[in-house]
Amino acid sequence: MSSERPGGPADVVPGEPDPPRDTRAAADPEGPMDEPEGRAGRRRRRNAEGKKGSLLRELPVLLVVAFLLALVVKTFFVQAFFIPSGSMEQTLHGCPGCTGDRVLVNKVPYWFGEPEPGDVVVFKGPDTWTPEVTVAEPGNWFTSSMLWLGRTVGVAPPSEDDFVKRVIAVGGQTVECCDAEGRVTVDGEPLDEPYIYENTPTEQRSFAPVTVPEGRLWVMGDHRSASSDSKAHVSDRYSGTIGVDDVIGKAAIRVWPINRFGFVGSPDIQDVEASASGVQAGTAGVRPDLLASSAVGLVGAVPVVAWRRRRRRRR
Repeated sequence: MSSERPGGPADVVPGEPDPPRDTRAAADPEGPMDEPEGRAGRRRRRNAEGKKGSLLRELPVLLVVAFLLALVVKTFFVQAFFIPSGSMEQTLHGCPGCTGDRVLVNKVPYWFGEPEPGDVVVFKGPDTWTPEVTVAEPGNWFTSSMLWLGRTVGVAPPSEDDFVKRVIAVGGQTVECCDAEGRVTVDGEPLDEPYIYENTPTEQRSFAPVTVPEGRLWVMGDHRSASSDSKAHVSDRYSGTIGVDDVIGKAAIRVWPINRFGFVGSPDIQDVEASASGVQAGTAGVRPDLLASSAVGLVGAVPVVAWRRRRRRRR
């Protein structure tokens, strides 16, 4: 019987060197297999910290870009307005005790054209016009900034010299009230005005013929009994008219309250036959100015999309 036994890892053969030992295992109790996972965890933590720091560094830049974008959009494209006056009831709510409408005023239609009869416009009133609302002006830069921001998004009252009315006649036309049926006439033709709310008696709203100078407009409120419009200022040095250059833009969409969301109509009020055949206020179909408003939304979305794509690339 042999006394030999099978060798194993614990056998030591005389004359052979000891097997190499893994010094990393002694230094790291977790073992060598855990090292890649530890490196990955540290890398993830460094990446997360880097992203957080990058966002904090970019935040001031993003705020400045957002501010400049809002300024550009407000100046050239679209501006939100809060309607505190009831002079345009029921087209635009603003009466005491009701929720004042917020409207988007589109500036694009008047880049290459001028307001037309039937358009509802926001404009800077002449210095002869009495403000319809009183606004307390801010006393420091912070409240001024907040008021500017509020007016930009349509949650603060407009300036005292901002008005909203409907264009009745343009330069070269003669406007008068009233004909035998109590209607306003332009160049002797009666207007079809289905939007009028609470008209006043004929003797109270009548006025002599006024020929509108070139470059100016005759405007009136839809709420004829509560509107300080061209008729109320017919005796001033402008004969009640306003300058085309003072028009800020065209009231295009009611955006608030949500239950009154919709387009602000621009009926062809000087074409009685077209009006009688079914063209009513607010049903004028797709218009170029509304398409332009949609284009503005796309323009505003471009910087946001570009920023998101840049962030994805960095990840």
